[in-house]
Amino acid sequence: MRRTPKESTDSWKKISRRALLLGGAQMALAGTLGLRMRHMQVDQADQFRLLAEENRINIRLIPPTRGRIFDRNGKVIAENEPTYRITIVREDAGEIDEVIARLSALVDLDPDELNRAMAEMKRSAPFLPITVADRVSWDAISRVAVNAPALPGVTPEVGLSRFYPQHGNFAHVAGYVGPVSERDLTRYEDPEPVLSIPRFQIGKVGVEAKFEDALRGKAGAKRVEVNAVGRVMRELDRQEGDSGADIQLTVDSGLQDYVTARLGIESASCVVMDVEKGDLLAIASAPTYDPNKFVRGISVPDYAVLRDNDHRPLASKTVQDAYPPGSTFKMVVALAALDAGLLSPDDTYWCPGHLEVGSRRFHCWKRTGHGHVNLEHSLRESCDVFYYELAMKVGIEKIAAMARKMGFGDAPDVPMSAVTAGLVPDKDWKRRERGAEWLIGDTVNASIGQGFVLSSPLQQAVMTARVATGRAVRPRLIKTIDGVEPPIEGGEDLGLNPNHLRWVRRGMYAVMNNRRGTGYRSRVDHEPYLMAGKSGTSQVLNRVVRNEDVPWEERDHALFVAYAPFEAPRIAVSVVVEHGGGGSAAAAPIARDVVLQALYGGTPPLDAYPASDRGRIEAQQERLERERRVREQEAQSRA
Repeated sequence: MRRTPKESTDSWKKISRRALLLGGAQMALAGTLGLRMRHMQVDQADQFRLLAEENRINIRLIPPTRGRIFDRNGKVIAENEPTYRITIVREDAGEIDEVIARLSALVDLDPDELNRAMAEMKRSAPFLPITVADRVSWDAISRVAVNAPALPGVTPEVGLSRFYPQHGNFAHVAGYVGPVSERDLTRYEDPEPVLSIPRFQIGKVGVEAKFEDALRGKAGAKRVEVNAVGRVMRELDRQEGDSGADIQLTVDSGLQDYVTARLGIESASCVVMDVEKGDLLAIASAPTYDPNKFVRGISVPDYAVLRDNDHRPLASKTVQDAYPPGSTFKMVVALAALDAGLLSPDDTYWCPGHLEVGSRRFHCWKRTGHGHVNLEHSLRESCDVFYYELAMKVGIEKIAAMARKMGFGDAPDVPMSAVTAGLVPDKDWKRRERGAEWLIGDTVNASIGQGFVLSSPLQQAVMTARVATGRAVRPRLIKTIDGVEPPIEGGEDLGLNPNHLRWVRRGMYAVMNNRRGTGYRSRVDHEPYLMAGKSGTSQVLNRVVRNEDVPWEERDHALFVAYAPFEAPRIAVSVVVEHGGGGSAAAAPIARDVVLQALYGGTPPLDAYPASDRGRIEAQQERLERERRVREQEAQSRA
């Protein structure tokens, strides 16, 4: 069928339009390809030339800068110091043994360090850099850099390593970091890639471990160009990670240093606590250790020395050790009796030196007895029979309830390792844990802080702060995280009768300031800073024997708690001297010295001490000052 001229014209117009559209699209595509080819051939010529020569691009993680730890005044507790190291990437090195041999000719490689590095290479991904020499000199780094062409896969690097400038003072508080282990990785469901970097450091104990995620930060990444033999040609781009958060503790470095020095060679612990906010101003265990030895992995001999020491330097005694509180528990029993309406300040009991309970005789520490004893007298001279009688009247359930109200039986919420809850026993506990019924003798034992009752030095300080204030003071170790102060928890009223607290405080005041008080010899002789306190002795052997007649490890523990000033309490202190004997002889002098050091903010004047004690105190202050200067000089030389 023939088309009309009009139909032919319309058909030709449609074909021409389609041809133009198709041609335009083809030209646009050709132009785009031409521009892309020009960009690749001209602008990126160098890059593709290198790739053509068997270069390749590697993506490498950039470890984040770990957050620092400071004391309450901004003094550094944990920081990062630059170190030089030499790393090797197995897949870039080719013949590892040959490369190591060449490297050994240039740098002295420690055999143990090298063996450890070779073991890491076998279990790590081939593209990860392995450190073969750490903390090397600048000269060694220079020699490696000059000979880089002959050392494929070998890279001299500047890195950061953790350093604790105050050495042992904060070992039990801040803790330490160490290389990531297989055990560490099992704690994470989906470990971050940065944890796979050999010898990457993470927190192991203490604040370093408890705030690991905040302190670690986020890793960055960089793209580097390497040639066929693994040598880095250039860095293409870099994305920095996020530094970890800085953490400020409530602890005062100066006071912590003094407390650690004052505890000396004893196996002991001391806690100093602000009674208003609960800030831990000092929390020290002795003896201590240098956490810097753990940063890169402590040697077997060095660890054995710490492990086998009978004074247990690795233990955070302030929070992880629990002791029978001894006579310091008598304040709890007294408050329980007062709260139950079973005691008034004028009530008395007769102490002949012992009490018969069933077929058993419970002795008072004073074998001749104290005679007629009221509440103040019982605390002042620490009469045991008074509390035997009182506890049988009150019962263990009320005593246990008051103990929990005063901070026992609950693990304090502080970011330290292995924090114990101690033990507040009652009838249900013994039935559940021992499969036996509670006995009246158990109550008598508990009345003087013996038997099943256990508490940590930190719990002792909390109890003392609550007695001093009547409030539920809670310990606080973290002051700020990246400059932000966490909310202060606790501090609410305990709901105790103020008169009951006043009567107990009066007894604690008499302990220190009455001539017949067990702590009188360790009193403060400066009116504004008078102390209130209580001594305690925790039995190690369940038999009557003098401490000097048995080996050190079988002697009683010495305890002392105190708060000051008496009229306007600011601090609470607890001291435990393991196997120290009597609390008034071994622990009270330490507590008094620490109280004065804290209240004066430094070395107190001699007239704050009793006149009869000033000669000894002056010699002690001079000795501690000499030791402090030696520590400073040693720290400067190590730095």
